Amino acid sequence: MTSQYAYAALNATNLQAVNDAEASCCDEETEMGGSSSRSCCRSNILSRIKDVVQSNIGLLLIVASQAFMSFMNVSVKKLNSLDTPVPTLELVLVRMLITYMCCMSYMLLRGVEDPWIGPKGVRLLLVLRGVTGFFGLFGLYYSLRYLSLSDAVVLTFLSPLTTAISGSCLLGETFTKREALAGVLSLSGVILIARPTFLFGGMSLNEGSATESSQRLIAVGIALLGVLGATGAYTTLRAIGKRAHPLHAMTSFSAQCVVVSVIGLVATQTKLVFPSKIEWLLLLLLIGVFGFIAQVLLTMGLQRETASRGSLGIYTQIVFAGILERIFFHTAPSILSTIGTIVIITSALYVVLTKETTSTSKPIALEHIDDTSMEEGLLARSEGLSIGAMGHISVDDFMVGVASPSMKRAPSPRPREDATGLPGDKELLVEKSVLEEK
Repeated sequence: MTSQYAYAALNATNLQAVNDAEASCCDEETEMGGSSSRSCCRSNILSRIKDVVQSNIGLLLIVASQAFMSFMNVSVKKLNSLDTPVPTLELVLVRMLITYMCCMSYMLLRGVEDPWIGPKGVRLLLVLRGVTGFFGLFGLYYSLRYLSLSDAVVLTFLSPLTTAISGSCLLGETFTKREALAGVLSLSGVILIARPTFLFGGMSLNEGSATESSQRLIAVGIALLGVLGATGAYTTLRAIGKRAHPLHAMTSFSAQCVVVSVIGLVATQTKLVFPSKIEWLLLLLLIGVFGFIAQVLLTMGLQRETASRGSLGIYTQIVFAGILERIFFHTAPSILSTIGTIVIITSALYVVLTKETTSTSKPIALEHIDDTSMEEGLLARSEGLSIGAMGHISVDDFMVGVASPSMKRAPSPRPREDATGLPGDKELLVEKSVLEEK
């Protein structure tokens, strides 16, 4: 055993010596100005880029998910601008029907337990999560009819504040004065975005659009209803915890959205709008595809990131929204909308970052209201796994059950290994001293 560990330590020393020699060789060749010098330096640059990407893979996945989410919102707004706008309930129905088929197919293929109604003990909570999540999605899609893309998106960032309040009332979580202050400031940001006529007069209309003030106020009201729906979804997921597979939550959410959408279409006697040209059908499909890809990427990213860094990635959606709004709709947010956006984002970041540093006993419900990917990410973070440990989890690993309560955890290697994959120095010293005593 002693010789084995001594050999491992020798290999580690040799590896370090080789790396030092390569670095020295590269430096010498750089001075000589040879062609191998350029190859060596190029290799070093690529190696550094690879290290940066690997150390920030979670954040990059989250940012990518927000790009897909923004493209989905653009598709929704484009559909609303057609000669025959698609009803909001129909948009929700199509989007979540695609999500449901994808999730259910994968669960059946991979043999996830209780794929249809979820595990016992949380089935009612899963239904409640799906129903409340429907209103969150409906609020966003409806607001996109009369609000700019950036205004509709930024209103969804109110959800961490309302979630903090509901968590305090229903789950006994701490609600601080700082969070209350951030909530008041966020409401002022909402007022700047809504711009009611009794406060702003002729400034209530924005971006040179034909949207009336009454329509804008209704859209803001529906968006705030969506924030409350997302709050109920996040609070319910906190109550569920890790008792359900993340795909159970995603499947239940999509299933309840389909059911409630059908009921709403029948109750309101809304006529379905059927595709009349390729562009129409393509946009409908893109809504479902972009939404599902965003969910998967965001879930994988949240598995590998902390709440605070994850929030920073999520807030990049407002950047994508502003850019895409300029490209596809040739509009820019007004000064008041920009100020309101800054106020809401600053308040939401303040809540997330201060809560991250003051209380780590409970997971933070991050802010996003238009789909399930964020909540699945929270569910999928299995207890005791570090970011480094999650770094090699693939999409298949996530789908099969990274966060499944019944999943067996692999035993920790003994002795503990350091970053080189060899036994750590402390363990080698302890083992050596024990053998010497024997």
